[in-house]
Amino acid sequence: MNFKAQPKGFSTKAIHAGQDPDQWKSACVIPPISLSTTFKQDAPGEHRGFEYSRSGNPTRNVLETCLASLDNAKYGLTFSSGLGATTAVLTMLNSGDHIIMGDDVYGGTNRLIRQVASRLGISATFVDATNLENFKTALRSETKLVWIESPTNPLIKVTDIKTIAEICHKFGDVTVAVDNTFLTSYFQRPLELGADLVCYSLTKYMNGHTDVVMGGITMNCEKLYSKLKFLQNAVGIVPSPFDCYQVNRSLKTLSLRMLQHQSNAILVAKFLESHDFVEKVLHPALPSHPHHEIALKQTYGYSGVFSFYIKGGLKQATEFLKALKIFTLAESLGGYESLAELPSIMTHASVPIEDRKSLGITDALIRLSVGLEDSEDLINDLKQGLRKAAEA
Repeated sequence: MNFKAQPKGFSTKAIHAGQDPDQWKSACVIPPISLSTTFKQDAPGEHRGFEYSRSGNPTRNVLETCLASLDNAKYGLTFSSGLGATTAVLTMLNSGDHIIMGDDVYGGTNRLIRQVASRLGISATFVDATNLENFKTALRSETKLVWIESPTNPLIKVTDIKTIAEICHKFGDVTVAVDNTFLTSYFQRPLELGADLVCYSLTKYMNGHTDVVMGGITMNCEKLYSKLKFLQNAVGIVPSPFDCYQVNRSLKTLSLRMLQHQSNAILVAKFLESHDFVEKVLHPALPSHPHHEIALKQTYGYSGVFSFYIKGGLKQATEFLKALKIFTLAESLGGYESLAELPSIMTHASVPIEDRKSLGITDALIRLSVGLEDSEDLINDLKQGLRKAAEA
């Protein structure tokens, strides 16, 4: 693998950005959890930076500063969930505006656009963003937002973010948002590639412990920051101080965790690619991936989430998933524990069946989130699961 070389300093920022002990009277090294919902004012309308915890909270400020630093961004905001962050972005739009969405996005994002945004007069076109000509054709005068995942969920398609951003900014006033959940700021920094917004489900790798639901957005544009900061408060989709404390804690080990996720996942992917009962493996680090070269060009590495097609259909996939002992059959991804799921029935069940079929989200497509266990144990678990599936 020849991913881009990771510049030095990421782990130092993760540990120190926003964490200065001198910002607290006690000079505590670990930022405290500020649970107060309201703050004393010196006179009516005269406060010391905080009024009401929905509008701003010291613990949340610490996390948002650190998040922004890791993306080399000027601004960071956090929200009550990943979909909460997406909702904030959508709320910037007006009735009559148009969105271009990647055709292979998280099922919850797909549902939000089709069943909620559409009722607000916002239209959307779903396109394969890896096909640049089709993407250009989808642009129109009302287009105000382009939302892409790279890699996509669950088909792991890699989009040329730099080229997409150049096309959009040349076309007009179009905001380019990239869902960077799968790679985190450690393995990919879309702002460096020309994106305007980087969106996260912090629930996943950024927190990494499967115990917090939260979303985040980073950006450099002050105008976008002001809009989203207003909406964060006005719509009220904010995370709790305790959850902010948890994610801030987790970021301190992000680089270490991502490197181990990467190492384990590559070993697992290579094993699966060599197995007789596996039809195809979708992992960007493998030369067999159709967008392998783009991944090498724009990322610093790859995480632990990828997909593969098992031979057979629903029966074989079900037997395989039921047989797993170390991988847990569950939705979500990015925690220290390994998970496996069937997108067609689980995370992407809300995607219309005709769309699932055309995209290739079949009952044989299995998504893995490879955790931090010993790689040999993970491979042996998959091996026995595949044996059970082959016997079905």
